[in-house]
Amino acid sequence: MANPGYGKRRAGDEDPHADSDFAHLPPREAEIAVFVDHLDDGHAMGHKVLAAEHPRYGQQAMRTSLTRITEAGHLRWIREHLTVEDNTMRWVTRTYWSRTRRSAEWWAEFARQRNGRIVPGDLCPGLARTDEPELPEPEPEPRPGTEADPESRTSYLALAAIRDTEPRMRLSEADCRSLASLAEEWLTRGATPQDITRAVTDGLPATVNNPGGLARNRLENRMPPKKAKIRQKAAPRRARVARAVMACMSCDADERTTEIRDGMCPDCRAEYEAAVAAEEAGLLDVGYVPDTFLAAPNAVYEVVDVPRRAAEVRAAAGLRPRTERAL
Repeated sequence: MANPGYGKRRAGDEDPHADSDFAHLPPREAEIAVFVDHLDDGHAMGHKVLAAEHPRYGQQAMRTSLTRITEAGHLRWIREHLTVEDNTMRWVTRTYWSRTRRSAEWWAEFARQRNGRIVPGDLCPGLARTDEPELPEPEPEPRPGTEADPESRTSYLALAAIRDTEPRMRLSEADCRSLASLAEEWLTRGATPQDITRAVTDGLPATVNNPGGLARNRLENRMPPKKAKIRQKAAPRRARVARAVMACMSCDADERTTEIRDGMCPDCRAEYEAAVAAEEAGLLDVGYVPDTFLAAPNAVYEVVDVPRRAAEVRAAAGLRPRTERAL
């Protein structure tokens, strides 16, 4: 899976699954399109990652096939400029997938409609959630008679009722007044008057000579734990898409600096066309996974300098050397 906020995202409004979904693609591209279509949302979409997971094709085949699938209208990379709730801003590149074949005009309108959209926090890389402030313990709910004389408070009444439940624990009015603060603490921690009665009366000896002293001892020693402090569930930060532009599937270029046609910039398209020409001429083996990508490769294999090989392919096709592009 990709990092949160990145990876495969469905463009939506797709036709139902059908056997003819990718019949317009060559066999290899159709197979890879089915593979991509069944990936979970959020799955990494780089050609190296997909090649490592696909059982039949290596990196070059995957890269070429993804380009053809993009040209066919199933994939687009869109760069979105996000303005977050805390007024920070950032660019993120989204990978959108559509099982249904889309035209270039449809994708352009899709990108345009991204402008102004509100993006949930789990789709804002690095900003999934705010800090979680710890809240103080809530005040106990108001109890009947709190503002009246002590004898009407719930804690006092709970103690006074014990004498009716257990004659051996006939607490006097003075006992009830003295113990009311302990009983109030029990209630604050979520106990009920019945809990207080059980704590004071369970397992009494045959004779109780000092009901008030025994009740204090039990209320202190059997005090329930304090309620756990409530932590506010942090709401995901949201962001607004201030601008959305088409991006090249192979490099960092986007519509701000170059033309993007069918998901690719001119330089990457020229390199892709050179790779296709080399493949058709038998200069590149882009078929099944090479031995060096297997779990137990052959003991001896040739180490290929990929950048040098790419430069050779470009030169053979009469293309100028690839240069770095400044955004």
